[in-house]
Order: sequence, then C-alpha cells, then structure tokens
Amino acid sequence: MKSLDGIKFAEMVQMGAHNLSQNANFVDSLNVFPVPDGDTGTNMNLSMTSGAKETESNVGKHIGKTAQSLSKGLLMGARGNSGVILSQLFRGFGKAIEKEEEINAMQFANAFQAGVDTAYKAVMKPVEGTILTVAREAAAKAVEVAQSQDNIITVMEALVNEAKSSLNRTPDLLPVLKEVGVVDSGGQGLLFVYEGFLASLKGEALPQKNDASLDDLINAEHHRAQDFMNSEDIEFGYCTEIMVRLEQEKEPFDEAKFREELNVMGDSLLVVSDDEIAKVHIHSETPGAVLSAGQKYGSLIKIKVDNMREQHSAIVNESTEPVVQATSNKKEKHPYAVITIAMGEGISGLLRSIGASYVIEGGQTMNPSTEDIVKAVKEVNAERVLILPNNKNIVMAAEQAVELLDIEAAVVPTKTIPQGMAAILAFNPEASVQENKEGMTDAFSHVKTGQVTYAVRDTSIDGVEIHKDDFMGLAEGKIILSTPNLLEAAQKVVSQLVDEDSEIITVLYGEDATEDQANELASFIEENYPDAEVEIVEGKQALYPFILSIE
Repeated sequence: MKSLDGIKFAEMVQMGAHNLSQNANFVDSLNVFPVPDGDTGTNMNLSMTSGAKETESNVGKHIGKTAQSLSKGLLMGARGNSGVILSQLFRGFGKAIEKEEEINAMQFANAFQAGVDTAYKAVMKPVEGTILTVAREAAAKAVEVAQSQDNIITVMEALVNEAKSSLNRTPDLLPVLKEVGVVDSGGQGLLFVYEGFLASLKGEALPQKNDASLDDLINAEHHRAQDFMNSEDIEFGYCTEIMVRLEQEKEPFDEAKFREELNVMGDSLLVVSDDEIAKVHIHSETPGAVLSAGQKYGSLIKIKVDNMREQHSAIVNESTEPVVQATSNKKEKHPYAVITIAMGEGISGLLRSIGASYVIEGGQTMNPSTEDIVKAVKEVNAERVLILPNNKNIVMAAEQAVELLDIEAAVVPTKTIPQGMAAILAFNPEASVQENKEGMTDAFSHVKTGQVTYAVRDTSIDGVEIHKDDFMGLAEGKIILSTPNLLEAAQKVVSQLVDEDSEIITVLYGEDATEDQANELASFIEENYPDAEVEIVEGKQALYPFILSIE
C-alpha cells in the first residue's frame, strides 16, 4: 500500500478503538499500585471511543479532515493522564497531515513523530518507561523504516514491532514496574491501538483478547465501544452500572439467576461477582429497575447511570466549537467561580460550604473528561474560573480544558481532597486569576495527606508486603504499610504524618468506615497529639475508608 486516505484511516481508528476496548480490563490490571482505582485502561478506552465516534461521524476521503475529527473527539473525551497523552499524540498526528488528501509512507511515519513531539510538550515532566517512551521509540522506528520502504503496511508493522519491544523494556526504565512484575499500562494501551491499526491495514482479524481476572473485573470500570449509530437508533438508552455489597440477611445471591433476571431489562449485560460483591453493567431503558433488582441482595455501594442518547448527540454534533451544555441567558453572570472535583456526598458538601462554586462528581475510578470540565465551566457562568482537580490523574484534563475556554481561567494543581480544601480556603475574590493560582498553590503545599484504602491484589512495593483485601496506609501518596486492621492502618498513617507543628487534623471517613471507628481514631489522635485540633467529617467517599488532612 503506497498511499492512505481518510476512509481507510477511519477504518483503522475503529479497529484500534475496538481492540483497546476489548482489552481495557487487562490494561487496568497492569496498574502498579494495588489500590482499587487503577483505571488507565478505562480512561484510554473512553478517550479513544470518543475519538472513534467523532471520526465515524465525519468520514471522508480527505485524510487530513478525518485525522482532525479523531483529534477533536479525543480532545473532548480525554480522561486521566493516559487519555490526555493519547489525545495529544493524535493531536500532533492530525496537525501534521491536516492539509493532505492522502499520505504516503514517509508522511505517515512523520505524523506519528509529530504526535510524539506534541505529547512531550504537553507533559511538564515527562517520565521515561511510560506511554511516552513507547510512542517515541515506535515513531522513531517508523521514520527510519520509511526512509527505505514506501509501503505503509511495512511501516506500520515496524512501528508495532518496536512498540512491543519498547513496552517490554519499560520495567528496565521504571524500577517500580520491575518490582511488581508488569509492563507500563499506558504503553500497553497504546500498543492495543496500534495493533488494531495494523490489523485493519492488513485486512486481518484482531489479535486475541487478553482476558483479565475476576478481581480485575470487580475492581475496574467496565465499558465497551458501542456500535456506531444514530441517537434515535439506540434501543436501550441508559448505560447503567451498579456495585452491590452482598449481605447475608438479604436474599441469597445466585449469579446465574440474577443475570437471567437482568437480561430481559436490556443488552450489553455483564455480571461478575465473588463472595462479597456483585458488579453489573447493562444498557437499559429502566435503570431504576436494575437498581431495585440489585438491592434485593445487598447494599448499593456504587451507582453510575449515563444517558447514551444525550452523549451520542453531543459527540456527533457537527459544530466546530467544543460541545458544552447550554447556559440560560437569564442566569446571572458571576465575576468569579471555583470549580472543584470530588467523590462523596459529604466531601462535596464540605467543599461547597467552604467556598466551592461547583463540584464535579468524580475522582477515583471516575475521572471527568476534558468535555465534562468545559461543560461545568459553561454551567457555572462566570467571568473568571479556577479549577481544582484534587487528583493527580485529572490535572492534565483540567489544563486541557482551560485551553479550550474563552474566558480567563487557570488550574490550581491540587492532587488530593485535603489540598483542595486548603486551596479553596485561600481563595481571594479580589485577586487576579494568576495571583489566586499562586496563593492557593502555596496554601495547599503546606498540607499533608494521608489515605487508607484496600489492596486489590498481592504484591510488594518499596519493601512493603501487600496482601489482597488488606488495608493499606498511604502517606503523601506513598504506601507505608499493609495490615488486615483498618484502625491500625489509619493510626500508623497519622503517626507518620503528624509532627510538633501540626495544628489541625481533619478525618474524612467514607462508606467503608463507621462513625464509631472515626471517633476511635479521633481519640487516638487526641491522646497522642493533644496540641492538635481534631475535626471529623462524614465524607461518604467510596474506596477510601479514611482520608486525613494534616495542617
């Protein structure tokens, strides 16, 4: 194949997106930290699916326009750092060929290299041994081969083979990967996309799916790339996901019976379970009935319902402007707004009470997309906006959203809820956006964050032996212990972080901790650190029984 046009490239994109989609759980399972929010595959899948849908809606022979459609879809759908980097790779790719009707092998290879250059510029501190390394080394090989070969398939084969080799080398560049015994998850996700591209070019079936284990399914978001269709053709319009904590006092759980009961409520059904939890994914017209069916067996500990018709309509909107929710002209324009991101009703209420104008629901396992953040900014209707991500995996999406806005805005790069709390309290409505960004950043730099969560698999990190279902204590993001005892984990995190200068300790307890346990932890703090003031807040956050703020 000596040339590539937009129609063939659109087919490649669909195949790449489908290959990533069917392997998203496997990519999730490669996340190094054994915390229950490893979602690289989920984020890349949602991002690539958005790009594929936008591409499918704008298919034409002009490859430059097709590539621009992919870039637009990826840009708006980008979630998490991995999704943002993926969007930047194809943003540069599309920019390099935007004026071309069709391209040859050298232009094809150079476009991949342009994508790498764009992605590296977007990352403030690029880390080697990640998706960036895989993309860079694969693109360099493609350019090298294109200098002597004019067959696009040959160039794509070389790119895929080098991506595989580069991925296998990632543990040599990142010691933590070697310690845990995995390759980089983002690089693996990118390889699945590239393998899909190659299969499409060669007219071959996709490589065999990597099946993740039950534990990976239970502890990872599950999504599928849906068939491309018109919004009105979607028979079951609500993508419904629930997680049920099975309880002995409720009706005995029978997975086969439960699956059979749900099967009549929609399609795209997935039910996975173990002795404690059942997780459901289904497309249904009656999400309420799905929730009621799950409640017969226990407590609903996670609920997510998306209107797919609305999502699809937004994605295929042919406007060249970013897709955002309409804001009523009658709504008062505010001079300033602080938009933040959080998971948990209690935490969201707390952030609003101390000054947040708008709280986007999200965080662990549920990173909002660039488009979600843009919509929130439009909804709040302010002249100037500050965005607080409160999660390191959302910072890049927030920064990408700021680039798409036509108002004065900035990201205060908070990476935890305690940092977000401190930053909001430092907000000055009389200061400029830049002055606020600097002042709020300085304020959260003096806050220490502790977290307690549970391990989703056996592993060893930094000399800490970790066993599945143990409670892990994290001090400033670093795992310091693993123990079967929740309070022991929390107490040791406190002991690690509190010092003689600590004045205020805030305990945010989540869905998996009780008020009595929170009070017991507070008593421990008061007894051992009598000079510190202790505050207890019912955060209602999932996955993390305790989040601790130390100031």
